[in-house]
Amino acid sequence: MDALLLIETTIMKPTTIAILVAGILLIVFIILQAFVSNSTTKTETISYQVLKEYKDFEIRLYPDVNFSVVTMPKKSYKEVSGSGFRVLASYIFGGNEDKKSIAMTTPVSMEMGDTMRMKFMIPEAYEIKDLPKPNDSTIQFETQSQRILAALRFGGWANDEKLAEKQQELSDLLAKEGIKHTGKFTFLGYNPPFEVINRRNEMTVEVVDYVIEN
Repeated sequence: MDALLLIETTIMKPTTIAILVAGILLIVFIILQAFVSNSTTKTETISYQVLKEYKDFEIRLYPDVNFSVVTMPKKSYKEVSGSGFRVLASYIFGGNEDKKSIAMTTPVSMEMGDTMRMKFMIPEAYEIKDLPKPNDSTIQFETQSQRILAALRFGGWANDEKLAEKQQELSDLLAKEGIKHTGKFTFLGYNPPFEVINRRNEMTVEVVDYVIEN
């Protein structure tokens, strides 16, 4: 009788095993997310100065910035975001005449107009003239001059419906404050797709005739 009791207590029930496995997977997930988040935090990001904070958005001053750019026909965000990212990522991961790796930066920019333009900021350590020639001839380089942007932050993952919603929301907020803008919106994504916690996205648009307060 004692032997049978010992066997019953030492054999784990299926529900106990499932709970144990789920706990282990949760711990692994938390560790991986902490690692990814730490990596994202250390990634060089574009600098800006907040000129004014409103309840739901900010007005920011951005300096001159260099970008690598790939231009694609206007399609849905879902259709072009992956292909655009792969082209630019291939370049910085060695797809160039020098087979040189260039550090990733944030955010990844997607200009949404008559064409879709995905952009990676070039690290500040580089001048455009010093960059190796891309293997992919569709990649171009450009300097974006100083400008003032309105920025609306949101979380989660981007999709066409959410981007359209955030464009309209930002446009309505600016109209309410009497702030004019160009109507050319840019989506900024700061996190890799496998980063789940504290995701940061922004919808931005360049404002015009904005008076910087002293």
